[in-house]
Amino acid sequence: MSNSNVNNDNKTVEIDDLVNQVKGLGLDDDKKKDDKVNEQEQEDVFDDDDDDDDDENTKDIKKVAQWIQESKNIIILSGAGVSCAAGIPDFRTPGTGLYDNLQKYSLPYPEAVFDVDFYRRKPQPFLSLAKELWPGLQHSPTLTHSFGAVLANKPHQKLLRNYTQNIDGLEHLATIPEPQIVECHGHFRTASCIKCKKAMDGDVCKDHILNGNAKTPPACPKCKSFVKPDIVFFGEGLPDRFHKLLSEDVETVDLLLVIGTSLQVAPVSHIPNYVQCKRRVLINRDEVGDFMREDDVVLLGDCDSVMMQLAHELGWEHEVRKLNKKTRIVPKTDDERKEEKETSSSKK
Repeated sequence: MSNSNVNNDNKTVEIDDLVNQVKGLGLDDDKKKDDKVNEQEQEDVFDDDDDDDDDENTKDIKKVAQWIQESKNIIILSGAGVSCAAGIPDFRTPGTGLYDNLQKYSLPYPEAVFDVDFYRRKPQPFLSLAKELWPGLQHSPTLTHSFGAVLANKPHQKLLRNYTQNIDGLEHLATIPEPQIVECHGHFRTASCIKCKKAMDGDVCKDHILNGNAKTPPACPKCKSFVKPDIVFFGEGLPDRFHKLLSEDVETVDLLLVIGTSLQVAPVSHIPNYVQCKRRVLINRDEVGDFMREDDVVLLGDCDSVMMQLAHELGWEHEVRKLNKKTRIVPKTDDERKEEKETSSSKK
């Protein structure tokens, strides 16, 4: 809506006098009342615009729910935003993101904590951070993870694959079947040498980092170089499984749900452009990527909130909440952790 202001720059003295006379008659008060009425009408129009936005959002929720019902091979592409409700910060949000809160590690630049060359020289920052991020200790799956699990498991079985950029392992904890999860940037469950690539038992690596003094990483029994969990650092390639499955899945997918990601890290950020299906949905706090196709739907907002609106529309809300409650982790107390550490030390 545009408001036109009429400026009468060539008013005559007579007209000015007439205006003053009108003011003297008190008719100016009526004008003020009319102005207030006009202002209220404009506010009402803006309120109507908000109502229109709500109506449009409701229509989009219903549309996406219908698409989910009709689909058989759904891909979820998820990022750090799906885990924020679990208490895990995303990486790039100014002020609260992980990269903005690593000052205590005295890094030359934030990304160095996940740089393989930096790890060779100074592994302590990653070892300290790993203690905070290690899956299964204190962070539970979010409602968004639980929605993915309900989508994957019986009786629905609609999930073709969940390509996750996260290393928190919450998809596994949410009970999404392992064959349907592709952890694009790796995970903590296994470990290997950064030099010769020899595998190390994941539990041995975990015990060393969590229960040892964590001043140095586990040493490779073959070449004596450092071992780290199999998460992908800068300077390393993505898992072969990612490339193999993606080449197949982009042909099979019939609905893509992109949830909680900035779409800034290649090659995962290119997945929305690789898929052959027409139905693509972005569920995110901010609008990202290139979701401008005719059939694209963008649902802006908190991930859990949007997913639960979809769950409600699908009649899955009870399933999602029940599963989420079942998979909730109760963090260990300080005494329990101390006892576990002492037990681990005695075994050595």
